[in-house]
Amino acid sequence: MSEKRGLRKFVFGGVLGTLGALFFDPQQGRRRRKELADRAAALFRRTGDRAERAGRGVGARVYGMAQQAQHLKEEPKDFDDVTLARKVESEIFRDADAPKGQVDVNVQDGVVQLRGEVPDQDMLDDLVEKTRRVQGVRDVESLLHLPGTPAPMHE
Repeated sequence: MSEKRGLRKFVFGGVLGTLGALFFDPQQGRRRRKELADRAAALFRRTGDRAERAGRGVGARVYGMAQQAQHLKEEPKDFDDVTLARKVESEIFRDADAPKGQVDVNVQDGVVQLRGEVPDQDMLDDLVEKTRRVQGVRDVESLLHLPGTPAPMHE
């Protein structure tokens, strides 16, 4: 055990002596001390810059998460009838196979009327369901009908 301790002291003394010779050398010691001080200052400066950048990144992420949490649910909006009709049209006629020229959309006090002829019952049900999901629609009155069937009348 004492041999290890003696070896450690010897190595430590050798390292300390070498450092002393390097830093207190009359010709190059001043330059080496200055360079060591500059490198240490740069290390601390870079570390501070990195910490500042990381802090800004964390702050930005927290702000973004707060904004997402704040806007999780869209606030209900009151649309006028014309705007609501255009909104419904843009939703239900989005698909390429939607019967754009065969269905009319009218809105009165938030109640949407769908009029026209559609090729099959699935499309009829799909148009009514998509209309119900549009924000601002209070009710849907479907006056849609299939080919060969009479058009339902408005009550």
